[in-house]
Amino acid sequence: MSEDKTAEIVLALEIDNPALADRLTALLGNIPGLRLAALGEQAAAAIVARDPRIMPEDITLTQRELDVLALMAEGASNKMIARQLGISVHTVKFHVGSLLDKLDATGRTDAVAHAARRGVIEL
Repeated sequence: MSEDKTAEIVLALEIDNPALADRLTALLGNIPGLRLAALGEQAAAAIVARDPRIMPEDITLTQRELDVLALMAEGASNKMIARQLGISVHTVKFHVGSLLDKLDATGRTDAVAHAARRGVIEL
């Protein structure tokens, strides 16, 4: 009896932790109707587990944004950040807005939390 390839589900694994990837490969490899995708192969679904401390490759923070972020983590206001860095409050607001966008954060506290989880700053 031959297998019906149309009922097969192709699953991709994108996992940073090699031990976890090996374990899941072993577990999922024995499920009837499920096949793990080869490298670069199109898949119907994916399991993705990334190290949250690593910034995605498409997110790069400038040195000035890192300076602003560090002061935000200390609880500094825009005015205090501007005074400490020798820039205008308007420029600080620009950098804060850029950080919120890049970190996909809803506010200053959320931005600091996202950055801390990714290891960009230490609290």
